[in-house]
Amino acid sequence: AVTLSLLMYPALRSLALQLHAAVTGTYVSGTHSIAFINCLNEQIAKDIARAIMDKKLAAHVNILPKSSALYFWKGELEEATEILLLVKTRTSKISELSNYVRSIHPFEIPEIISLPIDQGNPPYLKWIEESVPRD
Repeated sequence: AVTLSLLMYPALRSLALQLHAAVTGTYVSGTHSIAFINCLNEQIAKDIARAIMDKKLAAHVNILPKSSALYFWKGELEEATEILLLVKTRTSKISELSNYVRSIHPFEIPEIISLPIDQGNPPYLKWIEESVPRD
């Protein structure tokens, strides 16, 4: 019953999951996330990636080459090329990361979405943990 009540509150859930991981030595699914951020061009992508790293909001950012994109904007079908950032960080940092990127991104509504990391190479996940400071 106590465990269930802890899992219902996000802050307590995070603490309970950290405690579980520390006691058992296992990775807790969703502790880390990968965020996807689209940018207009390579220079903007590099500037945003560097800013994210300077703020220690991520352990690692990939800058993927140009991709074609189709999307609706203000009722019109648009076509563009975009550069994609893949940002690896703590799940607890996603909100701060999103707020920060929105404050520096040139798009009116930048694409910032994230997915939790379910599993992965344990030493790599530990490295993310060590690279991104706790809240």
